[in-house]
Amino acid sequence: MSIRHCAVFTNNRSDKAGLISRLLEGPLPQGFSSLEGKRGVLFSKLELDRFIEEEVRHDQKVLTQGTRQSLQSMSSGERKRALLRHLLALEPDYLVLDNPFDNLDSTFQQTFKNLLAERSDRILMVLLLSRRNDLVPFISRHAFLEGDRLLYLNNLGELAQYLPTGKGPFEGEIPAAPEARASMTDPLVELKKVSVSYEGKPILKDIDWKIRPGEFWQLTGRNGSGKTTVLSMITGDNPKGYGQELYLFGRRKGSGESVWEIKRNIGYFTPAMIDRFGGYHPLEHMLISGLTDSIGLYVKPTEAQVRIARQWLQLLGLNRYRNTYFHDLGAGLQRLVMCARAMIKHPLLLILDEPTAGLDDESAALFVSLVNKIGSESQTSIIYVSHREEPGLNPQMVFHLENQGQGSRGWVVRPAGQAMV
Repeated sequence: MSIRHCAVFTNNRSDKAGLISRLLEGPLPQGFSSLEGKRGVLFSKLELDRFIEEEVRHDQKVLTQGTRQSLQSMSSGERKRALLRHLLALEPDYLVLDNPFDNLDSTFQQTFKNLLAERSDRILMVLLLSRRNDLVPFISRHAFLEGDRLLYLNNLGELAQYLPTGKGPFEGEIPAAPEARASMTDPLVELKKVSVSYEGKPILKDIDWKIRPGEFWQLTGRNGSGKTTVLSMITGDNPKGYGQELYLFGRRKGSGESVWEIKRNIGYFTPAMIDRFGGYHPLEHMLISGLTDSIGLYVKPTEAQVRIARQWLQLLGLNRYRNTYFHDLGAGLQRLVMCARAMIKHPLLLILDEPTAGLDDESAALFVSLVNKIGSESQTSIIYVSHREEPGLNPQMVFHLENQGQGSRGWVVRPAGQAMV
């Protein structure tokens, strides 16, 4: 009898952690009695993070044992392949995969799907998916996790009733900047023939990129193409920027500026930042902390700061929740608040690094709607980094990186993929 693999669709209100616990530790959820007495393993970002921490803290390699390479030096795709190889070597009876295709470019996604398909006749797989497009062909059972209840579907068409659309466009205009903007240089950022190598391995080769005030860019490229390295040059964090023609907000890198002077002009958000806000931070204080560049609020805010924070909460539709703790929000709403926090000062440049990773379709669409609004109503330049082609995202231009053997080169393309003239 063929193995009946199962895809469980989730949204940001699903008790995914509870389902994973029941699948691996029991009591087994309804419909999975065939797993009784069998051994399962988990493929997830949290598992990868655990192995990375072991390497960093204890210099103990597991996934990269026998090699000189560390997990930290790998791309997202390479890390996931290493974890899958390790888990399959344990010869489990079944494999639980939590959003396995997040943070993977389209090419690596297909490679990863092929790896799973090759093993699908030998090991049962349970895929927990936030995105419908991540479904793989060999899955024969489908369910939706509503809270902590598994609802089995007779066909995929039934999924639509559990995936409501987003709330639509945000009403009202983006709140004004809290203070007059300093004069802007043009371009804001410029890389001229920038090249980067690590331990003799070329990462970037002759990168030319110019970002002007008010432009909305998407930065794309396969896993390992150097997107993170480019961002670290722009934020001033990469010492490889010294001695190169790298101009940040009117000054050449290494001309006496401090990294804090650079960061003062940048709003930045990546989902990993959320872990820093584990305390009891009301939403209003979360936004005000974006004005003070702090984690938490330690002094009484001014009336002006409170007013602008409430204007942003009103825009997000969260004004009545201003005293709700940030950690009590669902993932989708947390991302909206963090985007607003990064934007609240109207920085010269807003960097959003994989901001929708792990979100369900509804929450991702809502986030994209907010980014588009910022792009069309403000003078802030945007760099949006994502492996996914988010429906509805409206960048003016795309800067694409591709490794050509001696490091990645970059060029500008239109959103439709046609080369700029």
